[in-house]
Amino acid sequence: MTLIWGTNYSIVKHAFTEMDPQAFNAARMLIGSIVFLAIIYALQWKWARAPEKDGDDRGRKAIASIFHSPAPITRRDWLGLIGLGIVGHFLYQYFFIGGLAATSVANSSLILAATPVVIALMTAALGQERVNALHWLGAALSMGGIYLVVAEGGSDAVGSLRGDLTMFAAVCCWAIYTIGARALMVRHSPVGVTGVSMTIGTVLYVTAVLPHLTRLDWSTVGVGAWVAVVYSALFALCVAYTIWYAAVRAIGSARTAVYSNLVPLVALGTAVVALGESLSALKIAGAAAVLVGVALTRVGRTKLAIPAEE
Repeated sequence: MTLIWGTNYSIVKHAFTEMDPQAFNAARMLIGSIVFLAIIYALQWKWARAPEKDGDDRGRKAIASIFHSPAPITRRDWLGLIGLGIVGHFLYQYFFIGGLAATSVANSSLILAATPVVIALMTAALGQERVNALHWLGAALSMGGIYLVVAEGGSDAVGSLRGDLTMFAAVCCWAIYTIGARALMVRHSPVGVTGVSMTIGTVLYVTAVLPHLTRLDWSTVGVGAWVAVVYSALFALCVAYTIWYAAVRAIGSARTAVYSNLVPLVALGTAVVALGESLSALKIAGAAAVLVGVALTRVGRTKLAIPAEE
């Protein structure tokens, strides 16, 4: 999972040299949504054919539930899914791709690494979790680290800052999605919730970026760019999510979250080697501050953490 998400930044960034960023993202989201829906259908079909035992009417309930879970799907659940699709997939993906296109892989991955800090502050504001002094210290340290990373803009400071701010907007969207998805994740299958909300978000996303799709001369898109689209859709959107949830079930959310903190390190290393991005002492110091701050905000927090979709 760490290797997939860490290398995905550079793969996507390189594909932008041949494809409009929003058109690229629309294509990979379409593929990812189709694959997720196919998985949901396959699980539903398998469950429906499972023999009933001791009065367990799993097959009938599975047919009635796209989430292949016994919990009833209420009107409130559907409203929640629509909200998750808008914020967690449509807006998040729009800001994520826009930010990545305008700033460096290093800045993007480090800003996105601060997602747990934003989640901690939001849950504290909502009264869902208590934030102690150590958590506040971690939040301040992470935000200070982001400032160090963003402040080093060089000659492209204006464009980079715009991309950095766009990426931070993506962080806020993913934090809202994470908090809003918890209730549905408890009641229904994470694969079902993710697949359905992603499909809703994809429909809205493709509609919004339709001009980008029509302007692109698809005949000029090379094989390498298409490989990047398929790789990012299948691995970053589908396989990595499956690994994440399997790990949460096997070793717990707290231990799994530790591995997600390694994503920026893989992203930084890949960007330096593959894209030739510079890695100054100031940026290294900012990266260290971000990661240490995130670690401090996780101390004593045991609730399920949902990774940022790359």
